[in-house]
Amino acid sequence: MKIARVRLKENSMETYGLVSEDGQKIITKEQIHEETGIPVPPRIKEFLFGGWLEEVKKVGKDLEFKLPLSKVELLAPLPNPPKIICLAFNYYDHARDAGLTPSEEPVIFLKPRTALNSPLGDVISPSYVKRLDYEAELAVVMGSRVKKIAEEDSLNAVFGYMIFHDVSARDIQFRDKQFTRGKSIDTFAPCGPWITTKDEIPDPQNLRITTKVNGETRQNSSSSKMVIPIRKIISSLSNLITMEPGDIISTGTPAGVAMSMKEPRYLKHDDVVEISIEGLGTIQNRILFD
Repeated sequence: MKIARVRLKENSMETYGLVSEDGQKIITKEQIHEETGIPVPPRIKEFLFGGWLEEVKKVGKDLEFKLPLSKVELLAPLPNPPKIICLAFNYYDHARDAGLTPSEEPVIFLKPRTALNSPLGDVISPSYVKRLDYEAELAVVMGSRVKKIAEEDSLNAVFGYMIFHDVSARDIQFRDKQFTRGKSIDTFAPCGPWITTKDEIPDPQNLRITTKVNGETRQNSSSSKMVIPIRKIISSLSNLITMEPGDIISTGTPAGVAMSMKEPRYLKHDDVVEISIEGLGTIQNRILFD
């Protein structure tokens, strides 16, 4: 199933719901309650991790998707994730282009939830940033609280997957010689367009990942090129950090980012970045400098 958090355009009411298989329509929680009588909770996090989705799945085939997605504004699927953990240089081709040897353990940094942005939201960069870069990433949404979980069991703790755009101010990053500040600016984490449950993604290590800037393909790779696979990422992190329902783990970006080009082509005002991941949909963000 695909679960989205949205705002209705007709009255600006924020809600959530299930997206149809073709990604064209949605049934909101209010409509789910009306059709099924299931008293779904008011907040998406309770719905996702409190067992309510399983209740709705029992009648899923009978749900009628009436509301076109054009009638809603898609929001970041999780407004208040406990943690946003991002991996650096977790693709062989990206590490190679940067002249680095990939680590056998996750190299991580954290993004604040205030960086979250909607899947179609504008990225607002400070005007003093001169080297703004894009990074298409496959994000894992955790579904269980786990600590020191074995690698062979770790995917059982996953709730689902979504697209994550790790926008990066390279000039700040290179000046600081670490990642956090240059990647934590408000709006620098568009994600979505919804959360796709893991049962719809049988092999997250074989998904096509593409990025286009103004229609030109910049990244064209696959999650199969990850250095550390998702199952090991979760297991390794859980040995140090308690993973909680709603945690987002963004698993790194493949080759093709601007900073690795012989003549870097960083993002400019009014550029449009479109990221697609097989089975997860597409997000699109316009770049604006304040």
